Amino acid sequence: MTEVSSLTGRLLVATPALADPNFDRAVVLLLDHDEEGSLGVVLNRPTPVGVGDILAPWAALAGEPGVVFQGGPVSLDSALGVAVIPGGLAGADDVPTMESGVRPGPGGTTAAGPRPDDTRHGGASGEEPLGWRRVHGAIGLVDLETPPELLATVLGSLRIFAGYAGWGPGQLEDELTDGAWYVVESEPGDVSSPDPEHLWRAVLRRQRNELAMVATYPDDPSLN
Repeated sequence: MTEVSSLTGRLLVATPALADPNFDRAVVLLLDHDEEGSLGVVLNRPTPVGVGDILAPWAALAGEPGVVFQGGPVSLDSALGVAVIPGGLAGADDVPTMESGVRPGPGGTTAAGPRPDDTRHGGASGEEPLGWRRVHGAIGLVDLETPPELLATVLGSLRIFAGYAGWGPGQLEDELTDGAWYVVESEPGDVSSPDPEHLWRAVLRRQRNELAMVATYPDDPSLN
């Protein structure tokens, strides 16, 4: 099998040519990418449903707008939590920590969890707050079965997603070859953008190459 260079933590930005309505002008944060496939969440699909309507204990930690986002067309009845911890890994005093979590599984309602004997207190290098697993930099997955108060003092922002976007082995690579996606670096603020409807243009506009020009592409090319 051809070795796959991991794109975990990077953004997939839909090209104007991408015809799938599920991903029209989508910005996808890749949470997992390897030879077995890829998993991510769409960052710019807010729904009218408030976080408090389905996950009331987490509502106070959710960033604005405080609604559930449609993370993708797969497993819409499942929930994923993605959160940023300022400064990367937080080893705050009296915050339970763990060294590693688990890969998010299709259809699950939780996104991370400690392995046996991993739980401890303190702030040693490499440890992660209990209930949060780093994906890339300061961005990580939240175990939504963790009591929110354990993370309340360290989370900088939280986004709740219903469903996710998934690709089988080699499927995403084929789409990249076909020119369906631009691959760019993510920033922690992408997860908690208060203006998600304009995230597609904002991400493209900050690129220091020809992609910045794509941000001006009209919503309806026939009107250009």
